[in-house]
Amino acid sequence: MNQQASALVTAADISRLAGVTRATVSNWRRRHPDFPAPAGGTDTSPTYDLDAVRAWLSARGQLPEDTPADRLRTALRTHPGDAELALHLLPVVLAAARLDRKEREALPELRDDALLRWVRSAADDGAKGFPGTEDAAVYAPEAAGPLRALLQCVVTDGAEAATDVLAERLLEDTGGTGTYLTPRPLADLMTRLLTDSTGAFPVSVLDPACGTGSLLAAAASAGATELHGQDILAAQAAQAAVRLRLSAPDTAITVRTGDSLRSDAFKGLTADAVLCNPPYGVREWGHDDLAYDQRWAYGVPPKGEPELAWVQHCLAHLAPGGRAVLLMPPAVAERTAGRRIRAQLVRDGALRAVVSLPQGAATPLHIGLHLWVLERPDPQAEAPGTILLVDAAPSENRDLDWATIDGTVLSVWRPYLADQDGFTGAPGIAAAMPVTDLLDEAVDLTPARRIRSASQQALRPALLARQASELYDQLRRTATDLVGLSTDGDWPPADDRPRDWRTATVSDLLRGGALSLLHTAPPGRRTRSGQPQLRPAAEPGARPALTAADVFENRPASGTEADLPAGVGLPLVQASDVLLTELLGVGRTAVARVAEPGETGCFLGPHLLLFRPDQRRLDPWFLAGFLAAEQNVNAAATGTSIIRVDPRRLRVPLLPLAEQQRYGAAFRHLHELRTAARRADQAAEDVRRLLSTGLTGGALLPRGHRSA
Repeated sequence: MNQQASALVTAADISRLAGVTRATVSNWRRRHPDFPAPAGGTDTSPTYDLDAVRAWLSARGQLPEDTPADRLRTALRTHPGDAELALHLLPVVLAAARLDRKEREALPELRDDALLRWVRSAADDGAKGFPGTEDAAVYAPEAAGPLRALLQCVVTDGAEAATDVLAERLLEDTGGTGTYLTPRPLADLMTRLLTDSTGAFPVSVLDPACGTGSLLAAAASAGATELHGQDILAAQAAQAAVRLRLSAPDTAITVRTGDSLRSDAFKGLTADAVLCNPPYGVREWGHDDLAYDQRWAYGVPPKGEPELAWVQHCLAHLAPGGRAVLLMPPAVAERTAGRRIRAQLVRDGALRAVVSLPQGAATPLHIGLHLWVLERPDPQAEAPGTILLVDAAPSENRDLDWATIDGTVLSVWRPYLADQDGFTGAPGIAAAMPVTDLLDEAVDLTPARRIRSASQQALRPALLARQASELYDQLRRTATDLVGLSTDGDWPPADDRPRDWRTATVSDLLRGGALSLLHTAPPGRRTRSGQPQLRPAAEPGARPALTAADVFENRPASGTEADLPAGVGLPLVQASDVLLTELLGVGRTAVARVAEPGETGCFLGPHLLLFRPDQRRLDPWFLAGFLAAEQNVNAAATGTSIIRVDPRRLRVPLLPLAEQQRYGAAFRHLHELRTAARRADQAAEDVRRLLSTGLTGGALLPRGHRSA
């Protein structure tokens, strides 16, 4: 028998293995001469022998306990060939997830021949709905090791975690360009824009560039019961199929492989709605071959305007009155080559809104992308006379706050949808622009430019001067609070070396009764009938819900009971509970803090973890400080498309209660310092923005200047 080949791992793999950041791995490579030399790859992207890396990490005490996910990664890398096996294992994940618990736990214990027979049978059934996985010949005897590792990962960590590991391997061999993941908060916002003025959600939704299915998953959570997806990459289409079947098992799902523009897999399909994050800047999209395509009802897209081809493809798949939401590069709103098509979209009423998003909302992170809301014109209806333009991008250097972005967009979109003629706009944020004003020579649809010019005409000098004075008073108060918390900078050092504690995992503490862990399922979880479990609209004065954004921003509870799932008991926040954000978003770290007095009795919102400590054994602020420690969170984070904290893997030092309380007081001080700094920063930005608007709009004069 041939000796099994050693796996090769990248720097990203090493960071996951050791529970550290990529920057830490780079530092190890530079500073430690004994760090393993590259065993393959390229100068810019080297790979390393896994056994050598493990030995090096073990010698330094940096090697955590081997997990089922780690063993699956190793098995996939040591299997001969490329990522083909990972692709064919995707339907196996779904087949295992459909079994009851006892049957699933028995699978990894089967003999090789019995295991392979079960897998081939499961693959034959599952591959029918999984693009690119039709050939079960890949399940040869040498695949038994990876299969066993996969099933153990499903049993221990869950089907979603196993899917994430397979996705990591698939992405390494994917050569797609211009395609990016749609973050879940953005997918949720795009989905909400599909809801009509009565609150009803479309039944059938199409995504012609579905990637791994994030937009379709959001649509299923919102209430769609028929999902159609297509992607040019078989690996991504297969991932989408398994993810959607895991998250929405009672929904009708069709996912196909192919180039949607050149080879539309859904010809003749008329969907109620379309969601799409099309590939950006792909010049070879089929311009020459598709010059006479019937989809170009608004004009033949120039070769350099592929996004306008996707716009018309999406419109062609809508029923009259159906709505589409697309994520677009900002240049599409102003490029000269596309002005004729933009003009026709505006003139016919096909374009209903353009929303500018802040940088970091989605990849590419350095660009503020746009959302285009489109409707298939109804031939029997009169074309609308206005288009809604929304500038939802916050001021410079602001943290990405999805609760604020959602509130900004929906607070103007819903009133505009309900009464387009009576909608008055929001100064500096939104305006209902007359179609005739947009049909100038440039047909520039960039929201900030149009809104700014409209807002300057409505400035009131006396009101702005009074508001500026009030904001200055607020700035002085917040600055005083910050200075008061910044006076004590004497933090004594430890001994020559950092302290080394004995620690216990949260899992250990739960078993020992030192704390309890509560969690609320995400909204939209579906019943066996296929209908989403959503609560009715909250009555006035109903109990509020604390959201993950509320914890991050340290602000009052902003959610409502209507945002929470029905049919399950909802945890209520109590005094001294420790709250931890579960998902790691773009540019953010996990945040933990103790519940504020005003939050007692609130519902616990989704994507928040609640730790309720026995205060005779654990100090709440001590627990919050160590739970959110960066190295602790990195070691407990799982997933690739969505980074999620596994709370049971977090570690807490074992210290006497009196010493915990001293650390707890320090962590509470740091929390108050951070909160005061954020408030002062926000107050300064509010002053700057208002004064800038007033000065540039001619409503305010510089200090010391006397009006004529």
